[in-house]
Amino acid sequence: MNLFLKIKNRRSRKLFYFLCRLLPVILCCIFLLSGCYSKQKKKEVKEQIAIDLPELIAKGEITAVTLYSSTSYFLYRMEPMGYEYDLIKDFAREHGLKLNIKTVENLTRLVETLDAGEADVVAFPIPVSNRLKNEVIYCGREELTNQVLVQRIGNNQQTLTDVTELIGKDVYIIPGTPYHERLENLNKELGGGINIHPIGRDTVTTEDLIEMVSTGEIPYTISDDKTARLNKTYYWNIDVNLNISFLQRSSWVVRKSSPRLAEAINTWSEGIEGEHTYLAATKRYFELSKKILEVSMPEIKHGNISPYDDLFKKHSRSLGWDWELLASLSYQESHFKNHLVSWAGALGIMGIMPGTARNLGVALDDLTNPEISIRTGTEVLRRFRNGFPNITDSTQLVKFTLAAYNAGIGHIYDAQRLAEKYGKDPHIWDDHVAEFILLKREPEYYNDPVVKHGYLRGTETYNYVREILGRYEYYQKQLENIKRNG
Repeated sequence: MNLFLKIKNRRSRKLFYFLCRLLPVILCCIFLLSGCYSKQKKKEVKEQIAIDLPELIAKGEITAVTLYSSTSYFLYRMEPMGYEYDLIKDFAREHGLKLNIKTVENLTRLVETLDAGEADVVAFPIPVSNRLKNEVIYCGREELTNQVLVQRIGNNQQTLTDVTELIGKDVYIIPGTPYHERLENLNKELGGGINIHPIGRDTVTTEDLIEMVSTGEIPYTISDDKTARLNKTYYWNIDVNLNISFLQRSSWVVRKSSPRLAEAINTWSEGIEGEHTYLAATKRYFELSKKILEVSMPEIKHGNISPYDDLFKKHSRSLGWDWELLASLSYQESHFKNHLVSWAGALGIMGIMPGTARNLGVALDDLTNPEISIRTGTEVLRRFRNGFPNITDSTQLVKFTLAAYNAGIGHIYDAQRLAEKYGKDPHIWDDHVAEFILLKREPEYYNDPVVKHGYLRGTETYNYVREILGRYEYYQKQLENIKRNG
């Protein structure tokens, strides 16, 4: 009996050892078969999404994927804008195509979305790489970008013109960014000596650092040249001319299965129309000043705030507002200049956007008429105010209405949803919704699932509300003093 068990055990052990040796071979075969199946499935998917220009023209539309940012695509007063947006919009118009815009969170998702057939073109500069050349077709205008030093000019401050002059200087940077990596490498190349200060605050963006350079809070930071050039249109006292990295080539991309679309984009970008649009977009976003008009308290002469006081008094009644508040908003928008046109196209003394005017049936030429401009602006304010039925406090309602006039009501709704998500009161402006208006410039927040309208340069809206209300109080006090003193 014992002998039988020994033989049986010996046979089991041999079988066990044999199976152990065979197991890697079995797993390898499974892996190879699954790999072949996966490649076949990918091939089938790519064949299914082999949509080129003729198919796009046949269905009459094209979908572009891009990123929300101050330089690519954003909603300003709820009108779509952005450098890349203006370009792809013109291409679509030239080919009679309706443009659909899709946004994703990062560069990797751009190509993934294209590859999955959810978009026809990536309307965002994708860095040229040998790996991607095998997967996509680069097309359109090729950009050459690099990183630059952002420094303050004026006040007898030396302007650095060579990277070696950074030795001994304090440069502030957000850790974990390409700018930080490049600065560390540059410091090694120079043998050390640059005082690198990583900013530890989670809610600071590169654009915040640029503003801090402008205000003198920090001396230097690093940015990509497009972001730096755009911000120079807000801050006249910064210099962005010192390159600190090699040039990087980038352009739009389409799928390998869309060669005719790539050819059409190339032809358009090299032609007269594409060149005209490129020059216009470059001027609009990277050259025209976006500096807010000087917001100093204007002098009140002979008891009058403006030449249009009677019109402000007339139209403010429909809002139930003090006329001085409506006048303060108008001064913020235009300094009471009838023919002023902002970089975004806002027109007249009330800064009415073209799309808003069209929706209200107002001709653009009529917006230079103060009566029509003030009437239209008042109607816009009334509609925005009605968009906040749950805000019952009159002071809070004024703040939300002013914010919506500046940013567009969709952005304010986004900030309310963020406030509620993070335990703040969505019906209170200061320290609650206003906090998230400021945070809507950060990817973590404008890519949040509760946000529907993406990136916002929230500091502008925050300051807009504060400055209008401050000037309104100033107007009231000054007029009261004049009345009291005869």
